[in-house]
Amino acid sequence: MPQFCSVEKEGRLTIVTIQRPDVMNSLHPPANKELEDVFNDFAADKDQWVAIITGAGDRAFSAGNDLKYQASGGEMFPIATGFAGLTDRYDCPKPVIAAVNGVAMGGGFEIALACDLIIAAENAVFALPEPRVGLAALAGGIHRLPREIGMKQAMGMLLTGRRVSAEEGKSLGFVNDVVPVGQALEGAKAWAAQILECAPLSVRGSKQAAMEGMNAASLQEAIKGKYEQIHAMRKSADFVEGPLAFSEKRAPEWKGE
Repeated sequence: MPQFCSVEKEGRLTIVTIQRPDVMNSLHPPANKELEDVFNDFAADKDQWVAIITGAGDRAFSAGNDLKYQASGGEMFPIATGFAGLTDRYDCPKPVIAAVNGVAMGGGFEIALACDLIIAAENAVFALPEPRVGLAALAGGIHRLPREIGMKQAMGMLLTGRRVSAEEGKSLGFVNDVVPVGQALEGAKAWAAQILECAPLSVRGSKQAAMEGMNAASLQEAIKGKYEQIHAMRKSADFVEGPLAFSEKRAPEWKGE
């Protein structure tokens, strides 16, 4: 059984909760390795279509790297897929939602940025404060934030380490939805339910094409790109089921294959 997180499955939805509230859900290598295993299992499980990651308690989503553990001489070792098994994971086409229930600082914010959606409680606070302690946001924050909100707005956070509220995060464009305090997980579940109404292979194809298309040299190249998940969608039974259900005026029965 996991020691530093919990995993629940509700139908097609996997809910992962970081269970280190005593250190504001900050992460050390053993926790990151455990979360890597959890998300490896999610990615490989054909019956699980969407995941949510959140933090235990109401104070913090994650305060990032556990500096006290590091300072105490705790063993430090690299995790191939990064913080929470997500910040260096580039091959999972399934959607992952961050339910941010409080502080998301440093690596904690970078975990959220690595997710496809961010649903934030009103008390959520975001920052990349690494320059204030002589470091840099090297778990993807430096590169993801400009791509999500534009260079000037990103520099306003990256160069100052300033704290941003959930509402400002939404206005800047990296937060999808702001919900009442204590409702981050429920808000994320509502978004997950909307995703689960859609054909899973269509969702995965859309995610892969959008993400990989960002690397194309031009819009034309992105549009004409070859995407494995789009190919899988076109070959699937769901590719027939969707139009058939529409013509028969009924809800589709997605197979995910």
